Amino acid sequence: MERDVRELSGAWVKYQRHGYPEPSEALRPWVARYWVVDWHYEQPYRQKMVPYPNVHLSFHDTRAYVNGVASGHRTKVLDGTGRVFGVAFRPGCFRPWLGAPVSTLTDRIVPAEEVFGPDVPHEPDVQAVEEFLLARLPAEDPRATAAADTVALVAGQPGVTRVETLAERVGLSVRGLQRLFAEYVGIGPKWVIRRYRLHEATERMAAGGGIDWAALAADLGYADQAHFVRDFRSLFGEPPTWYARRY
Repeated sequence: MERDVRELSGAWVKYQRHGYPEPSEALRPWVARYWVVDWHYEQPYRQKMVPYPNVHLSFHDTRAYVNGVASGHRTKVLDGTGRVFGVAFRPGCFRPWLGAPVSTLTDRIVPAEEVFGPDVPHEPDVQAVEEFLLARLPAEDPRATAAADTVALVAGQPGVTRVETLAERVGLSVRGLQRLFAEYVGIGPKWVIRRYRLHEATERMAAGGGIDWAALAADLGYADQAHFVRDFRSLFGEPPTWYARRY
């Protein structure tokens, strides 16, 4: 199958600009980052979006949406000139804003009014969104903090490759950990572990040079290369050798 040359060898930087404004100190317990994407394409472009365990509040074309955690990649067609502004909530920390299990949003995109009410600002303006969120700060929730810290542990410790290991590290039973993630993260701990281990694979791709795929699979805790390729394709929508050409 012929590839779109605009997705190869980092060519996207010719067509897109990304920014990451910092949230205020008061919002940092809840918000991981803001993000802004501007693009210009003379011909439609299929943008692949790979998932992370964050809930997003996004603003595009005078509309606002809450994007639940996606269990797999999504594709969005970008055409002409456009801009999206988004709020990435810390994994586990959207539950107090939602007032319901975050798993109820998994693989869903809903109008922001369904969560925040009718006063949601619809323009992608950092200051307006910041003021809106600051006026609606929820009460502290120790379980949200625990969920966020557990996801951070997975992200920061490559040796965590099994749910049982993670549960032991945080002092929970496997079932207790699964309940915490369903309620606060919106997706299971096994998925989160897999996502961050595969993120390490994409970082190695971005670093350049040859990759020993069998050795990489073993480093990431896979029994063999075939299982690694299967998981990678499931999450990213294409095999790792194909994905690596993006860099």
